[in-house]
Amino acid sequence: MNLLSKLEEIEKSFKEIEARMGESDVANDPNQMRSLGRKHSKMAPIVDAFMRYESVIKGIKEAKEMIAAEDVEMAELAKEELETLENQIPELEHHIQLLLIPEDSNDDKSVIIEIRSGAGGEEAALFAASLFRMYTRFAERQNWKTEIISQNETGIGGYKEVVFSVDGAGAFSMLKFESGVHRVQRVPETESSGRVHTSTATVAVLPEAAAVDVEIRLEDLKTDTYRASGAGGQHVNMTDSAVRITHLPSGIVCTCQDERSQIKNRAKAMQFLRAKLYDAEMQKQNDKMAADRKGQVGTGDRSERIRTYNFPQNRISDHRINLTLHKLDQVLDGDMYELITILSEADQAEKLKALKV
Repeated sequence: MNLLSKLEEIEKSFKEIEARMGESDVANDPNQMRSLGRKHSKMAPIVDAFMRYESVIKGIKEAKEMIAAEDVEMAELAKEELETLENQIPELEHHIQLLLIPEDSNDDKSVIIEIRSGAGGEEAALFAASLFRMYTRFAERQNWKTEIISQNETGIGGYKEVVFSVDGAGAFSMLKFESGVHRVQRVPETESSGRVHTSTATVAVLPEAAAVDVEIRLEDLKTDTYRASGAGGQHVNMTDSAVRITHLPSGIVCTCQDERSQIKNRAKAMQFLRAKLYDAEMQKQNDKMAADRKGQVGTGDRSERIRTYNFPQNRISDHRINLTLHKLDQVLDGDMYELITILSEADQAEKLKALKV
């Protein structure tokens, strides 16, 4: 379907919705009115842009007719008008195409981020801690709230794994491209010869799921409680406050021991479980939609190596879009804006390509 046909179809649906909203049975049904109102609001900017586009096309046709007429004075004015109108077409078409890009229903959601150290032992755990600080510092700049759900510390400042929530409108839209394998190249403090080591950490960014997004049956859950412990095995709580929840059908296990209250730990573990189950379902849907894979940055595969952090050169390289920035220190301090903007623009460009196919 070409752009014009697509717009005509949307305009037709828009007018049908307007007609339905004027009918008495709909006006007396708040739920139906609300549903149609949402669709109407979503389509309105596209229809407005299409009407402007049609107006410009009509103006071009009229200007050409005036140029073809014998009135020399009017023809000169028409030529100027024609040039002005024709120059508006590319910008209008681009604007309409942007409006037609399907929205990510998760973009406005808060997120849960899971960071796990990979290859590289203690150095990988320290790198996981660096990534954790990067995201929490970025969240601070956005005035978002962060809260640790689960952590497994190494004792010298590193993390074998850390799971935390980032609560803020639009958090997923800004952080969704962080999922994947992150690689670091630096000289460890313990390295006496000054040799650069390579380590990795894996990041998963999960849109936070509400109870209405995921149905969890109590009979599908196995809940264990145990005594929370800190780094090195020392007990930080003398009661069985730590909670481990296993979702039996999927085998997903979520733990939380960060709070002293078992009730709070259970709530956080359930929050993490909902996000994991929702993400698993979203991944399944994405796997079925091959076209989506063409229209996004990276493959979406959590095992994909997405970025390298090179400390000696103060360089950060994103391999999905061949981007290199020499401001690693700033990015790790939470100044991720340039990186996020370029990734979002690249994703938008890929989706536009898919839209035109």
